[in-house]
Amino acid sequence: MLEHLYFMRKAMKLALKAKGETSPNPLVGALVVKKGKIIAEGYHKKAGLAHAEVVALEKAGKLAQGATLYVTLEPCVHFGRTPPCVYRIIESKIKKVVVGMIDPNPLNNGKGIAILKRHGIEVEVGFLEEELKKINEAFIKYITKRIPFVVVKVGQSLDGKIATFTGDSHWITSDFSRRYAQRLRADFDAIMVGVNTVIRDNPRLSSPYSKRQPKIVVVDSHLSTPQDSLIFKNPEVILVTIPSQIGQETDNRLLLSKKATILEVKEKAGQVNLKDMLKKLAAREITSILVEGGGTLIGSLFDEGLVDKVIFFISPKIIGGKEAISSVMGRGVKTIDRAFKLREIKFKRLQEDFLIEGYIR
Repeated sequence: MLEHLYFMRKAMKLALKAKGETSPNPLVGALVVKKGKIIAEGYHKKAGLAHAEVVALEKAGKLAQGATLYVTLEPCVHFGRTPPCVYRIIESKIKKVVVGMIDPNPLNNGKGIAILKRHGIEVEVGFLEEELKKINEAFIKYITKRIPFVVVKVGQSLDGKIATFTGDSHWITSDFSRRYAQRLRADFDAIMVGVNTVIRDNPRLSSPYSKRQPKIVVVDSHLSTPQDSLIFKNPEVILVTIPSQIGQETDNRLLLSKKATILEVKEKAGQVNLKDMLKKLAAREITSILVEGGGTLIGSLFDEGLVDKVIFFISPKIIGGKEAISSVMGRGVKTIDRAFKLREIKFKRLQEDFLIEGYIR
């Protein structure tokens, strides 16, 4: 048992080397072990490239015969961007496979283990399972629910404001906190904001610490995103809107289509239907979204029960004013007992600011 945990932890560290690079695929690491020694290792680097176990087996060559394969996720049986991994394992004459967790993908989900066993390969399952689920939480939600994993990120004052009553928001949190927040973007497929944030702040929303620039998603019911917005400097921008566009807005559609993909979704009370939006973004293989504002969009996501996790940067400043913009607006809850409660809370000091993060469910 301890030996299995030791090697599985090493495999998990390998998997994390590709953090932010493998979507829509999961993070996976693998080791080939013989007589207690690692003879080969591999990890999945990018969708379309070889899976972790295949990389490790290729490196091991003939030495894989009679060895044990450690893999963080159940080997696949279906054809995707690459062939199934189980048959490559069988061909290698591996004696035993130790699996961290069962693949939640309905196309696999235990089938890979069953095939390996039918071919006389010993299989053990369930090592560091909770930790492995955590590193692939976005993939798990995407592959089982077919909607992205949604994280709300907020930089606010101590009294919950993201801008003054005049709309000024530069800067509430410190330079250090903002750099920290920019690094978070590298872990997501898309950064989402409401159109009012684009109009008011004109952010670029770039990810300077990422090899793979996340897509920019703007929730814009009436296509009012300015043509000269800095977001259009990003390689891929998606404007989410509703079908009922007429007159000048139709002209805007034609102009914006040269700079962005326009995604039409169902309408709800004259606004974007957020649930339909998430389903259609998932259909574009967006598995995770970092929502960066504003208060209206964030509040609406909470109202619809669509937020999975929050990351709040809190500056020890008090802005005040009933007309100042709050970080979470929307309808809100009627009674305190229905307030959203965090679990698995983490608290961190970031120089003069404070960081609180946790899961909604």
